[in-house]
Amino acid sequence: MLDNCTLCPRNCHADREHGQKGYCRQTKELVVARAALHMWEEPCISGENGSGTVFFAGCSLGCVYCQNYNISKGLAGKKITVERLADIFMELQEQAANNINLVTPSHYVPQIIDALTLSRKKGLYIPVVYNSSGYEKTETLKMLEGYVDIYLPDLKYMSKDIAKKYSNAEDYFDYASQAIMEMVRQVGEPAFNKNGIMTKGVIVRHLTLPGYLEDSKKILEYLHKTFADTIYISIMNQYTPLSAVKEYPEINCKVPDKDYDELVDYAIYLGVENAFIQEGETASESFIPEFNGEGV
Repeated sequence: MLDNCTLCPRNCHADREHGQKGYCRQTKELVVARAALHMWEEPCISGENGSGTVFFAGCSLGCVYCQNYNISKGLAGKKITVERLADIFMELQEQAANNINLVTPSHYVPQIIDALTLSRKKGLYIPVVYNSSGYEKTETLKMLEGYVDIYLPDLKYMSKDIAKKYSNAEDYFDYASQAIMEMVRQVGEPAFNKNGIMTKGVIVRHLTLPGYLEDSKKILEYLHKTFADTIYISIMNQYTPLSAVKEYPEINCKVPDKDYDELVDYAIYLGVENAFIQEGETASESFIPEFNGEGV
């Protein structure tokens, strides 16, 4: 499958099997930058024990404002085998992680399936979270049916112009909206254990960008009208302007509090009930973990 890669919407046809790098900046070799308990996800994902988060290097979307740019651009990470990835899953479970949280996994789906198959034979039983940009092909997601319990996609843009400008993906909404429908089909409505930790379901994240309040409102309206209470919506205001956005002065700033408050009020006006919001000072680089190979 990786000798003519079409796993993601880029359809770059790279021969990753023989060392060519795809749009994702990765060959077939698994590269992981961090595998550790993570406390900064939504409360029903992290809980008190933490989410067993595995950060994969590379990304098929490549937003100019990426909060994890060191790994998305392939600047950090360690090459590992499928067998080692399976062991990492087991080690995180032994640390009492609430789940296995796969971050930016799209370009490694075949290897992840192999690793999950191996780890389940060894006794993996905690839920698996697929944490992605939302820029996914439904054909690839269908390969994951039965392997993933919780989907945690972004829905970044509705506007083709904004998606083109900041992610070089004019077709972002077309793919992401279909992907979320497939995710909901696979795992159904949300379910939680006695401790309030999600065991299955879909949480759609939307990171508010400075200056694009109207597009954010359209996204919330679409999600609520389309999925109602069959999903949760996470309305995020933790956008942090890093050095890479200096060429984009319009987003080289934090989201104004009044804009975020207006967006939350709009969600309430729409009737959204299953939602997470962020309060306090969240636009901080302290929310970006160190990609130092911990746990790899």
